[in-house]
Amino acid sequence: MSNYMEYHDRIAFHPGYYIKEIVDESGLTQEDFARRLDTTPKNLSLLIRGEQSLSVDMAMKLSRMMGTSAEYWLNLQNEYDSLIAEFNSDKELAAERAVFEYFDYRYFRENYGLPDLPRQIDEQIRQVREFLNVATLSVLLKKDMAVSFRSSPQDLTSGSIVRANAMVQIAINEAMKIQAPKFNKTEFECAVKYALTLTENHEEFYPLIRDAFCKAGVIFVILPNISGSKTNGATKKIGRNIMLMVNDRRLNADSFWFTLFHEIGHIMNGDYGISFEKEAGEKEDAADKYAQDSLIPPEKYQIFLRENKFDLQAIQKFARQIGRDPGIVLGRLQNDGIVGFDDWTMRPLRHKYKVMTR
Repeated sequence: MSNYMEYHDRIAFHPGYYIKEIVDESGLTQEDFARRLDTTPKNLSLLIRGEQSLSVDMAMKLSRMMGTSAEYWLNLQNEYDSLIAEFNSDKELAAERAVFEYFDYRYFRENYGLPDLPRQIDEQIRQVREFLNVATLSVLLKKDMAVSFRSSPQDLTSGSIVRANAMVQIAINEAMKIQAPKFNKTEFECAVKYALTLTENHEEFYPLIRDAFCKAGVIFVILPNISGSKTNGATKKIGRNIMLMVNDRRLNADSFWFTLFHEIGHIMNGDYGISFEKEAGEKEDAADKYAQDSLIPPEKYQIFLRENKFDLQAIQKFARQIGRDPGIVLGRLQNDGIVGFDDWTMRPLRHKYKVMTR
């Protein structure tokens, strides 16, 4: 590090710059000068080279030795530090611009009311930074910034990591606004059973589930997806509560309920983190099985399969028997390769939800 700084037509000198001049003019060696200053030659050398900040104690020693005020020396340090901070801030802003390219500002403007700032990239960055409540957007590049990445798919790019971390940050910030009692697993299990009775209530299920989960200490947040995040959901302990987030990336009834119960499965298993598409492993398999068995009782599903009748009416009849939305049954049959995804006769069973953030 230099003992002076030039930036934006400004120059600031580290106190060590002036101390070196004083030492040179004194005719003393640095070692002798250090003894008179009541410090070590090493400390004096670091100070002269600008590699160590001037302490209040050192400012006092210099003031007594040189007949100056301590404020004089501390002001020199403050001016130098201020210019260094400005340089680092501009350098960090350049790094943030690179991260910001992974976003479409319209997402924040349209979903969360951030101001319209056409072509004002730096101001857009400031708005998003403050909205996410982070010191710099660069922190979004860190895997496991706020939650554990349960696995690391080969195609998980920097863009996916940034977008996923941003979604989790939004969910955490939303969850922290909500007061909830301490997480109670027994009460949560009851709330989950209640949620299963609402799969056909397309208009009102979200506030009903959200309130039931909240009473059990689980704060349920649905977010509009940030394109390219490749996330399905996330769970995180927040103090004495648990945040459960899913996004609207897959808001057809079948995929939404499976994603929700997949994340519930992670909570039941004490496994917190973020779920990406195409993940595998024991924890993911366990969460998948929990979701499958919760949404469609396995014994009843096997009886249904043995009947070998999977037209529209048969699916609707079975869905009524188990008290589930028919789209959930259709999704399971499609996932098991029994009904084709392109079967147009099944269109009446498909329902897509829409997330309202404001």
